[in-house]
Amino acid sequence: MYYKFSGFAQRLVGATAAAAYTPQGLKPLVPTESPALIFGTSKPPSDLPAAESFLGKNKVPDLQKVFQRSDGLPVHLKRGVPDKMLYRTTMALTIGGTIYCLLEQALEVSFVRYTILSTH
Repeated sequence: MYYKFSGFAQRLVGATAAAAYTPQGLKPLVPTESPALIFGTSKPPSDLPAAESFLGKNKVPDLQKVFQRSDGLPVHLKRGVPDKMLYRTTMALTIGGTIYCLLEQALEVSFVRYTILSTH
């Protein structure tokens, strides 16, 4: 059996298969004709000006040279100063956050001990 949501009754009601698969009275969109086939090519379309390259410059070979160079640096530091600044900022925030959490925990524990001892 098929069900659909009734907007009037606000619950599920029995329905036919066609009504269940096209809710709220929507009709399926069936194209009258198939679209034209598009085949991939390696050259730009003829309607673009010849001066414009629609793909741009391929940067992958240049980046492969940078990242595959054996200079002893880890991959996340190979692109120079911006990578070093990002790495150091991340490490500082991580260490600072850890110290902050540990101090807050220690202060909370000491406050609880003080409260318990002062009430007895």
